[in-house]
Amino acid sequence: TGDNNVAVGFNSLDLNTTGSSNTSIGKDSLKSNTTGVGNTSVGMGTLYSNTTASYNTAIGSLALDTNTTGASNTAVGYDALTANSSGSSNTALGFESLCKNTASNNTAVGAYSLRDSTTGSNNVAVGISALKENTEGDNNTSIGNSSLCNNTTADNNTAVGHSALKTNTTGTCNVAMGVNALTANTTGNNNV
Repeated sequence: TGDNNVAVGFNSLDLNTTGSSNTSIGKDSLKSNTTGVGNTSVGMGTLYSNTTASYNTAIGSLALDTNTTGASNTAVGYDALTANSSGSSNTALGFESLCKNTASNNTAVGAYSLRDSTTGSNNVAVGISALKENTEGDNNTSIGNSSLCNNTTADNNTAVGHSALKTNTTGTCNVAMGVNALTANTTGNNNV
C-alpha cells in the first residue's frame, strides 16, 4: 500500500509493502525494500538489501547494495558504500569510495577514498586514494590525492596537499599542509 513509488527494471522494488516516495531504476534496485521511505536507487543492484532504511541515494552499480537499515546515506559510483549495512549519514562519491564502511558520519570524495574504512567514523577524505587504507581511525581530515593514504588506525590527523602524511599509519594528532608534507611520518604524534 505504498504510495508515490517509481519502479523500472526487473525485480525493482519487488518486496515493497508500505514504503512510499521511492524511486528505483535498474535490475534488482531496492529489491528488498519493504517500508523504507524516500530512497533513490539508480543502477543494477543499488540498495538491493535495503529493507526499512529511508532517505538514501545510490547511483551506480552495487552502490549501497548491502544496506539494510542505514539511513541518510549518499553513494555515487560503482561499489560506493557497498558493504554498509547500518551506518548512517555517510557520503561516498567515486569508484569504491567507502566500499568497506560499516560506520557513520564519513565523507569520501574521489576514487578509492576511505576505501578500506570499516569502523572509522567522522572522517573526511577528498582526493583519489585519500585515507585509502584507513580501517578504524576516527576524526581524520585528508584533502589531496594520496593524503593520509596509508593511515590505518590513527585518529585526529589533518593532511592537506598531495601525499601529505601519505605513509602515516598509526601516528595521531598530526597536521601536515603542503605537497609531501610529513610524507615520511609513519608513527609520530603531535607534529605540525
